[in-house]
Amino acid sequence: MGTYFKNIWEGIWTVLVGMKITWSHLFTPAVTIQYPDVKLKLPERARNRLYVNMDDCIGCDQCAMACPVDCITIETLKSTPDVDLGLTSVGTKKRLYVPRFDIDIAKCCYCGLCVPPCPTECIKMTDVYEFSEYERNNLIYRYATMTPAEIDAAKTKLAAYEKEQAAKKAAAPPKPATPAPARVPVGAKPAGVPVAKPASSPAPTPVDPPENPENKS
Repeated sequence: MGTYFKNIWEGIWTVLVGMKITWSHLFTPAVTIQYPDVKLKLPERARNRLYVNMDDCIGCDQCAMACPVDCITIETLKSTPDVDLGLTSVGTKKRLYVPRFDIDIAKCCYCGLCVPPCPTECIKMTDVYEFSEYERNNLIYRYATMTPAEIDAAKTKLAAYEKEQAAKKAAAPPKPATPAPARVPVGAKPAGVPVAKPASSPAPTPVDPPENPENKS
C-alpha cells in the first residue's frame, strides 16, 4: 500500500517540476520576433547593402581603388568644354560622365573602406540586409543613370571635339627651335668670366743695420 501511494506522489511531483519550467516561461519576455512581419532596429553604423547617389558622383574612382575585393567597376567619359554637368550637393564641379557604375554585392565583404575616400560622400552603406536573389547576376547593382543613346551621343561628341583639336594642332605653325646651350668641357673655365688675380703684397720696408760699437770710438 505504501509503495502505491509513493508512486502516485512521485508522478505528481514530476509533473509539477516540468510545469514549473513551463509556467516560468509564460511570464518571461520573448527573445524572438515574428520576422519578417517584425524587424529588429539595426544600429546606426550597420554595414549592409551599398547605395550610390549618382547625382553626386564625379567618377573619381576613389571607392573602386579602395575596395579590397574589386567589387566596384566604374567607367568614365570626358565631357566637352561646352557641356556643363553641374555641381554636386557639396559644390564640386562634375567634369566626367559616368556611363557605368556597377557594384557586385555578391563579392562585397561589407568592410566599408569604399565610403571614407569619396570626396562627395555619394556612396554609403545602408541598413538594408534583405537582398537575396535566385540569380547571381541580379546581385550586380547598376547605378549609372545614362541611357545607351546618351552614352553614344557623348562619345560621338567627344570624338568630334578631339578630332577638331587635333586638326587645329596640325594646322598651327611650328614653333622656332630654341638653340641648345653650348656644352662646356669638364674642367674648362667659363668664357667671359674674368679671373681675379691675387692681391700683390706690399714691398718690404728696408731696415737699418745695427750700428757697430767700434765705429763709435
